[in-house]
Amino acid sequence: MTTRLAGGARTRRALPAFTLPLALLAAGCGSGGSPSAGALEGDPVAAVAPPAGQSWTDVVQTTPEGGFLIGNPQAPIQVVEYLSLTCPACAQFNQTGTPELKERYVSTGRVSLEMRNQIHGPHDLVLARLVRCGPEGTGAALSEQVLANQQALLEPVFANQAAFEQALALPEQQRFVRAAEVAGFFDFFAARGLGEQQARQCLADSASLERLAQQSQTQSEQLDIRGTPSFLVNGQKVEASTWAQLEPVLQRAGAR
Repeated sequence: MTTRLAGGARTRRALPAFTLPLALLAAGCGSGGSPSAGALEGDPVAAVAPPAGQSWTDVVQTTPEGGFLIGNPQAPIQVVEYLSLTCPACAQFNQTGTPELKERYVSTGRVSLEMRNQIHGPHDLVLARLVRCGPEGTGAALSEQVLANQQALLEPVFANQAAFEQALALPEQQRFVRAAEVAGFFDFFAARGLGEQQARQCLADSASLERLAQQSQTQSEQLDIRGTPSFLVNGQKVEASTWAQLEPVLQRAGAR
């Protein structure tokens, strides 16, 4: 059976010599699971002033779960988005939902947004590692850049799929470096401040890639995240994959 590398692919066969825990996660783009029971209802919550001289949308930190938290870390309404950097539905939410979420809600301090990766394939794993390769606090912005340019960024992967698969047959410390070369990822990230030498070092660190893949798999299993984008609001999975579905949930929870 041929493995297709499209974002949101649902094939299950591992690529040759792809020995990390995750070759293609048993999940897909735009296929979130059922929501948890119970409705999110709350009284209106007050805005929270950001630190002096800052905007909440510029406050970003890495969480113990490996995500990028944007906004007030103590926000009374906390949104977690599970996304795949290769999923078209996630790119769509990044275009139509994320700006509204940040401008209307995160900026007030009422709501925080944490972006976590669900890995859908080796090309997704490479991108998820590269957005974590820059200075602290840059991962969210780099993720948004990847999503905003997703189609153009992934075209070389599809056009050179045989070479990409051949790269994954190399020894562990070489395979993802070569895969990024084939895909042209180094030039994309260099244009956004991540030097090629640093990027190569990150992708040669097979242990960090394995941790990232395992983290994605473990969280997906524990939280029953079956596809992307999927959202948790105050720890509860909600039935929403678009901004039109998510915003009313936030308002009911008190963001009004």
